[in-house]
Amino acid sequence: MKKSHSQWSSRMGFMLAAAGSAVGLGNIWKFPYMAGEMGGSAFVLTYLLFMFLIGLPILVLEWLIGRRGQKNPIHTMEDVAVSEGRSKLWKWVGMIGVLGSFLILSFYSVIGGWATDYIFLAIKGTFNGVDGAGTGQIFSNFLGNVNSLLIWHTVFMAANTLIVALGVGAGLERSCKVMMPGLGILLLVLVGYAAYVSGPSFGEAFNFLFTPNLSALNGTAILAALGHAFFSLSLGMGIMMAYGSYLGKDVNLLSTARTVVILDVIVAMLSGMAIFPLVFANGLEAGSGPGLIFVTLPIAFGNMAGGTILGCLFFIFLTFAALTSSISLLEPTVELLEEKTHMGRKTATVVSSILIWALGIACILSFNEWSNVKLFDKNIFDLLDYLTSKIMLPVTGLGTVVFGAWMMNQKRIREELKLNEFWFSIWTVLSRFIVPIAVILILIYGFI
Repeated sequence: MKKSHSQWSSRMGFMLAAAGSAVGLGNIWKFPYMAGEMGGSAFVLTYLLFMFLIGLPILVLEWLIGRRGQKNPIHTMEDVAVSEGRSKLWKWVGMIGVLGSFLILSFYSVIGGWATDYIFLAIKGTFNGVDGAGTGQIFSNFLGNVNSLLIWHTVFMAANTLIVALGVGAGLERSCKVMMPGLGILLLVLVGYAAYVSGPSFGEAFNFLFTPNLSALNGTAILAALGHAFFSLSLGMGIMMAYGSYLGKDVNLLSTARTVVILDVIVAMLSGMAIFPLVFANGLEAGSGPGLIFVTLPIAFGNMAGGTILGCLFFIFLTFAALTSSISLLEPTVELLEEKTHMGRKTATVVSSILIWALGIACILSFNEWSNVKLFDKNIFDLLDYLTSKIMLPVTGLGTVVFGAWMMNQKRIREELKLNEFWFSIWTVLSRFIVPIAVILILIYGFI
């Protein structure tokens, strides 16, 4: 077996890459519309709690296991299991994770293509003066145009291929060192612009997101917040285990994970503060679901001063955020091929990308030519989304935390995490009992 000897050049580079993986469409597309649907602050505050109580321990364990194995997620799980005197069958946890990231990127790239196309729609002034019916028709026409969807899906996947083919340091790390600060600047500009043009609606958006509203807190909101906290940090996809395999022993996993979670949360919150003031200022519906970004928000852009510039900046921001996550989705498959075959980095990246791109075409066709092709009453796009986010990711996350908390030597984990007796007892309760129960609830919720 070939073994990759790549390493992150610095803790900062690794942290930005990990944060880039976490910061993506989940923060900017999914989080706002879920907050809108689930009552605003009731969802937001619950989500914040789960990010630290549930997401952080799994993130740390994925990095820790990946650093121990120094290989792709499948063989990392197998080797670490053997070293702990456990069955080789634990490799299936890594296998499901790698397959999950492969499948997710096939439809994630399609959505990334949507965001890229919308940059140019905004530049052309397509949204100027349109109403809800108009933006709905624009999006519907776009989904029905196979050639346009294919072009932008191809462009987005090509960008991923170019970055990942350059390697861990020159590709993943360097690109995130550029894109993450750029994302931060763009987001602050968007929030500032929203505050300027929306007037009192900015305060309304703040109250909607952050003023406790316990009356809106119900079981559905709690479970949705729990599931999104899990998805938001790129857990259960083999990504963080693959990233951990490039880590040196000098990186403090807990403090780095805490920083990544905080950065991820900040981006999600600021995204809400960039979006909801515009929604409220234009009298639009906050709970408009997945269409919030591509149907509802363009109405605001088309009916406000400077909306063309703001819309363009917003979709550039969305595309960059999608790209920082998608390159991490490609990495586990590339690492596996690079280590298990005679392929070099560039060849492994191209082969992986072509396979994912081809599956993405099936996702594209599910909106038009193959719209009648359904399994379990879902088209190809929705089926892949459901299979990965509701089943594969939670299963991988559950396997990871059970393995890390119950199958591995806990004394060695305590030493590696540099925890005193008190904090390790807290860690033990979280990782052995609270986190597994929470992930099981996510699984159950996915079948409801």
